[in-house]
Amino acid sequence: MPPDVEASALTADGLRQFQMLRSRAVSVVAEQFWDAHGAALHQAGLREREEFQKDVAFCLDCLQPVLEFGVLQPMVDYLHWLACALAARSVPAVYIPLMLDLLGKFFVQAMTTPWGTVLVAVLHAARGEFLAAPPPPAMPSCPPDGWPETAAFEAHLTAGRQHEVLAIVNGLLDSGRSLIEVELHLIQPALYHIGERWQANLVSIAGEHMATAMAQLAMTVSLLRSPPSMTKDRRVLLACVAGNHHALGLRMVADAFVLGGWDVQYLGADMPASAIVGHAEKWKVDLVGLSVSFPHQLRAARQTVARLAERLGAERPPVIIGGLAINRFSRMAELVGADGWCEDAPAAVVLANQLVNARG
Repeated sequence: MPPDVEASALTADGLRQFQMLRSRAVSVVAEQFWDAHGAALHQAGLREREEFQKDVAFCLDCLQPVLEFGVLQPMVDYLHWLACALAARSVPAVYIPLMLDLLGKFFVQAMTTPWGTVLVAVLHAARGEFLAAPPPPAMPSCPPDGWPETAAFEAHLTAGRQHEVLAIVNGLLDSGRSLIEVELHLIQPALYHIGERWQANLVSIAGEHMATAMAQLAMTVSLLRSPPSMTKDRRVLLACVAGNHHALGLRMVADAFVLGGWDVQYLGADMPASAIVGHAEKWKVDLVGLSVSFPHQLRAARQTVARLAERLGAERPPVIIGGLAINRFSRMAELVGADGWCEDAPAAVVLANQLVNARG
């Protein structure tokens, strides 16, 4: 099944059944798999049962948008990502098809007809595509080209050398580089590479979090040093949808809007749809920007856009969407009801001005 062929989507009733069975599926499949292969898996990769349960749970998270939107490729990409992550821990990828087979067996028995059959067909299609197709690039999209200073900046981030991190940023600002340039060509490429190294088990979770925190500090320092812009009397509300805890990219977008003269309210990570809608109505925004990092968060994005329309009707502001999941699957912007999508912070400001100008 080619990656551009749509999978079958479940109805609302089928999705409810899938969600109700999710926790039980994780428990049952992990137990069955561990009973059959746990000793070999543990010996190969020093993995524990709880780690495998997390793999099964995230597999089902990535399966949900396939069942809801009918697009197979997000699931296939996740399987390739999982294969790379397992390989970095010396665990053979042969365990992935076995896991999918057990999931199919569970759901065809637990779900009513025809939804169990549909779900098994989707798993079978994803399994076949995973085995047949070459893996995609490690990251969903390529970051902008890094500057010569990027390698040293990344090394300082992962080593926790805060003074050196700030020295590089301040030196670039002193040389005439803008905050947006620094974020695009220094901070973003460094963090992408750190993410790839974490996937390859070369950077710890603590190291990745430390690097992100220091990058945020560098961005704050840079924003304070940036000259103010002429205000445009336009308001934008920016938020990560519920479940999305990766807010650094959205911070970059917020910085671009601030420097573009917009009045910005940045809500940050993991915001429920009700909170976004209520704040948008209260603040009377001209635009809403949503961030989605993983495919399973697309449902939250669609719910947010739908609730904005329900609450505000014809007065609903334009909604733009971005993040790793959208960069990899841009057609999802239309499927969730957004008015447009953007790949990076400068593009977000350009698109926002176009949408607001079109409304008069």
